[in-house]
Amino acid sequence: MRLVCLADTHGMHDSVNIPYGDVLVFAGDFTASTRQLATQLHRFNSWLGQLPHLHKVIVAGNHDEMLENHPESCQYFTNAHYLQDSGITISGLRFWGSPWQPTFRNWAFNCSEPELAEKWSKIPWSTDVLITHGPPSGTLDLARGCPLGSTSLASALESIKPKIHVFGHIHEGYGIVEKDNTMYVNASVCTAAYAPTNPPIVLDIRSEPGNKVTIEKA
Repeated sequence: MRLVCLADTHGMHDSVNIPYGDVLVFAGDFTASTRQLATQLHRFNSWLGQLPHLHKVIVAGNHDEMLENHPESCQYFTNAHYLQDSGITISGLRFWGSPWQPTFRNWAFNCSEPELAEKWSKIPWSTDVLITHGPPSGTLDLARGCPLGSTSLASALESIKPKIHVFGHIHEGYGIVEKDNTMYVNASVCTAAYAPTNPPIVLDIRSEPGNKVTIEKA
């Protein structure tokens, strides 16, 4: 299975070259501004519908406030599986998605760390691919040298140990790192200057004899 991972397009997804894959994973922040939120949602859904990937799995981000203020608006995602503290299984691979991140300004899906710990407690231990908007503390979460990830998420991941964790939010943290048998992917397309120049990150997942799973960056 090939995963195509991206996040933080901020309305500029039309300018991103999307590689082909089996599952498109979008880790939040498709919104460009707080104006015409409904129009932006419909345009994003239309864009998703034009992509050839068999499955698209998305979570919201801190800029996607319509999805927090009007939760029923998620029904307009007719071209993707929208996850909010929920999961889906695709070809035997178990996905779980959650949009929350540590409080920053007055944006959407903000929580204190105790509140976040409660959100993470809902993540099944059987999760293979975890999709959150924000990173865990200490992993691809530096902005201007400061770690901005969730400490409670980092703690939860010590027990959950998903095969892959996809996120965005911290644009400067773009990249991929493997540790403790989890592949961590900060898939922020936009740079710190909000230029949509970081390419989506593509992962190939292969089943090996003895129930072993190999994950490689394509």
